[in-house]
Amino acid sequence: MVEDRTIGGRIFAAVNFTLLALIALVTVLPFIHVVAGSFTTSAELAANKFVLIPKVWSFEAYKFIFSTNTIFRALGVSIGVTLIGTAFSMFITALMAYGLSRRDLDGRNVINFLVVFTMLFHGGMIPTFLVVKELGLIDSYAALILPSAISAFNMIILKNFFQNIPEGLEESAKIDGCNDFGILFRIVLPLSLPSIATISLFYAVTYWNTYMSAILYLDDSAKWPIQVLLRQIVVLASGMDYSSSLDAAVPPPDQTIKMAVIVVATLPILMVYPFLQKHFAKGAMLGSMKG
Repeated sequence: MVEDRTIGGRIFAAVNFTLLALIALVTVLPFIHVVAGSFTTSAELAANKFVLIPKVWSFEAYKFIFSTNTIFRALGVSIGVTLIGTAFSMFITALMAYGLSRRDLDGRNVINFLVVFTMLFHGGMIPTFLVVKELGLIDSYAALILPSAISAFNMIILKNFFQNIPEGLEESAKIDGCNDFGILFRIVLPLSLPSIATISLFYAVTYWNTYMSAILYLDDSAKWPIQVLLRQIVVLASGMDYSSSLDAAVPPPDQTIKMAVIVVATLPILMVYPFLQKHFAKGAMLGSMKG
């Protein structure tokens, strides 16, 4: 009986490993195709719709993308918005999450209801644009940060994580003379690093992928983030004239430029994930539990 159970367990493990390997392969292959396609020639990509290893290596797509300093300015804008926006969003999210995690807060249930309400109903694009305009944020970098500075979903995850911290720690800190800010920054946040890392990654990806906000609120093309500029590069590579906004010295190599655009837009934020991966699953799981 034990032997049969062992054999059955081995068969299950083998089948499970095979299925997971196939799913992982299906997930990774498209990305490998995109990377390989960005390093191949337009002729090879046209002849072979699915390329994993280029027969002829070509860097023309990247020469076209990096043939202008505009790309580096756009990268600088995206990096700045991502760093500043993530730090600001985490600061106000942590403040609100900590306040709502306190069970003795007056009106806590009402505020929680209002936060959840915003997850179901939204004012819409036009009212949001009018608010941004009235605040004088049009054509400023603040327009890329303030309208989406706090996410109700992220705040609730962080709040639930804070609620799992033993109340005895806070009471001990109060006895030692800590005020609420001291408890938050000296006790709660250091114990919440997995959740902080997870929420920071969520915010960073959101700011890095900023596109619609830039289209709506930025009139000056010199302030475009990388996502908007790369979209213009794709349009230019498709044959439309955007030479006024992108002073490229190298002619676009058709389809391979689209592959290179995806790599350039994805790689920087993808490089951040390995440093936060060990905290990611733990932070998401603990923060999703009801406190």
